[in-house]
Amino acid sequence: MIEMMKNELLKISIRQGAIYTATKTTVSDGQGLTETTSMLVANAVKLGFVFSEGLLKQLNKVTPMEQLTVLETLKEVKGVNKNWTPLVKGWDVPTGETRMDHVVTFFTNLFGGYKGTQLPCGHTIPARTFPLERYNGCPFCGTPFEAGKLENYGRGSKYTVLEAWDDKDLQSFFNDLLASKTALDATQVESLKVLLRHLPVPDASEIAMRETLMLVVDALVADDRAQAAKDLFANPNDVLRYLWYKHTGFLQVVSPKTIVERAGKNSLHIYSPSSKSGLAQLQSKAQLKLKYSRSECLRVAKWLNGLEMEAEKACEIMHPKRDMWVRFIRALRLAEYSKRKGFERLATLMDVFYNEQYTVWQGQLDQHKLRFDAEGTFALLKQRPGLFARSLFSSMLWFGSKTTLGHFKEVIDKVPARLVFTLSMYAPIYFDPQARRSVKPLGGTNKSIPANRLLQLYSDSQLKGMIQSVEDLCLDVAWNRFASLENSNETIFIDDRLFNIPVSIGDRSETVQDLPSALMGTRFSMEGRVVRLFMQWGTGLPAQHLDMDLSCQVAYDHKTDFCSYSQLVINGCKHSGDIQSIPHQVGTAEYIDLDVDRLAKLGARYVTFTCNAYTNGVIAPNLVVGWMDSKFPMRVSRKSGVAYDPSCVQHQVRVQKGATKGLVFGVLDVRQREIVWLEMPFSGQLVQGLDFQSVEALLAKLNNKLNIGALLTIKAEAQGLTTVATKEAADEVYDFQWAMNSAAVTQLLVD
Repeated sequence: MIEMMKNELLKISIRQGAIYTATKTTVSDGQGLTETTSMLVANAVKLGFVFSEGLLKQLNKVTPMEQLTVLETLKEVKGVNKNWTPLVKGWDVPTGETRMDHVVTFFTNLFGGYKGTQLPCGHTIPARTFPLERYNGCPFCGTPFEAGKLENYGRGSKYTVLEAWDDKDLQSFFNDLLASKTALDATQVESLKVLLRHLPVPDASEIAMRETLMLVVDALVADDRAQAAKDLFANPNDVLRYLWYKHTGFLQVVSPKTIVERAGKNSLHIYSPSSKSGLAQLQSKAQLKLKYSRSECLRVAKWLNGLEMEAEKACEIMHPKRDMWVRFIRALRLAEYSKRKGFERLATLMDVFYNEQYTVWQGQLDQHKLRFDAEGTFALLKQRPGLFARSLFSSMLWFGSKTTLGHFKEVIDKVPARLVFTLSMYAPIYFDPQARRSVKPLGGTNKSIPANRLLQLYSDSQLKGMIQSVEDLCLDVAWNRFASLENSNETIFIDDRLFNIPVSIGDRSETVQDLPSALMGTRFSMEGRVVRLFMQWGTGLPAQHLDMDLSCQVAYDHKTDFCSYSQLVINGCKHSGDIQSIPHQVGTAEYIDLDVDRLAKLGARYVTFTCNAYTNGVIAPNLVVGWMDSKFPMRVSRKSGVAYDPSCVQHQVRVQKGATKGLVFGVLDVRQREIVWLEMPFSGQLVQGLDFQSVEALLAKLNNKLNIGALLTIKAEAQGLTTVATKEAADEVYDFQWAMNSAAVTQLLVD
């Protein structure tokens, strides 16, 4: 149990570019490095990690067993013990297979009569078709037979510097997660779940986001402290959010209809007889049925009965999810519990809700807006500044810029900082009549939508004026909020790299980053001439047909091309072969090499990295995708075809729980020789289902985001801080290591 705890906390610290060691150590500090410490350093370098001086001193004090735990965790994070063998040996040299080889093999296995080689999967490969000596499995059905090991790894140039973490740093990171003013991504959620098991649960006042609150409530319930969780709920929809999270795993309240439709789309197949959409929808509906024990019903009844909110106000909040509430009320037997003595508040709530004795705020707002009643509309919007901010742009087009902004200025001080910065970032896209916006409906995939039709009523100069008015207003608010804070410091250091990292606002990444985290929109500069994409899946699963496809889409000025299982070799791209089944427990891998020099000569603009689930269902859980880049040549094993080198990995993510069939996990800007990390789920069994317009819209959205460096510059100017060139000369230090903790960065969003 203790070893498991150490391993979990180590993983969390590695995600933040550090190694956690307990404050107390059992080995005295010697004069020099011990032999075991030296070997740990050498092995870590081969994995692409180097230790800071402080960490090196700390590791030199711990026991060899603790050092071994560190090394094993680093290997686990980099996936060294996984099977990275592709279908083709030495796949950087094409096998020369053709479609005719597949056709001949198909008819041979269908009708027989041809001589060939019988493979363990049962297929016969005719002579003079596939060069079998080049394959690790069946070239026809994509079933691997061999599993190789990593060879000669540690030759790359991607070294991550790890710092030292102790109990104080761990607690500080825990507090930052709880106080984050933006929704946590999947990596942070997984880290917070672990920390909640090992650290004391805090007060509700320390929790900034409702989604974060659900995780804390779950930890309290698991610890048999449901009564303490009651004090964390502010309204009935908090209770509904928690119940839905426990039932579906979604921290947002995604409607049942959306979940069922998504399940049906994920089970569609390009070969219609193989589609299982109807069955998937029926299974999804069955899984969404609610059933609770008596103890669970009583617990929820106590939570709702303990809310101090007026019944009419509570019911108004419940109204947008009325259909879901009706289902939960029946499943939880709340009508029965409301008749018990001591549940009078619950009884009043049920009576008002079922008799609809409340006014719906949204209905009133829509009524005033349709009547073009500006005063009535803005009077209601001022009651809810957050919703006013979210509808600001459409209101400016409906009622006019001057009128809308005049009313908005009266309540902007009550608007959360993340919304203020969002308005400033997205105004140039929203008010551009030619631009397409990237949106992600709740529970769906990214979509590219056209501009608001009302933009046609305004001239270009008027629209530019609207953009400028919004940006000036938001800048003034940010300036004033920073200036209102007392700060006795005089100097500040801002790392140049922070000007290339966007502030995490509005992003809900669904993949886990086990390596030091990067925010969506982060740009990675290339060092070599070749980028190698990789995908590994199936580890820990029994042998079965589980076809995941690694692909890429190449965008030129007037055309697109793609490299996938159906086109293993195109100009500038080479694929390692299509694997359709996984071996027992060890998993398997696919690769694509991108020759950036060649692509640049051909005039390519972008290369989009994708992975898809070809089989029915979603992307396999714990599938890992990423890319490698190195200024030194990256090798491909002639013996096994293994091309994974952990020391060359620039970025990788793990799909914790697949929800879609396709995922974009990066875009290579060929002309700039930069790779943009982004996450964009999309529907589609093949890479051809990717709409590049959606990718361009998301890139435009990310490019318009405020970067951390710019935000710190506003802070420095507002507080009269002098920017200095070195950390040592600064009173406040904001370096790359600090920025890796995106939860800490959100503390700059002063409300």
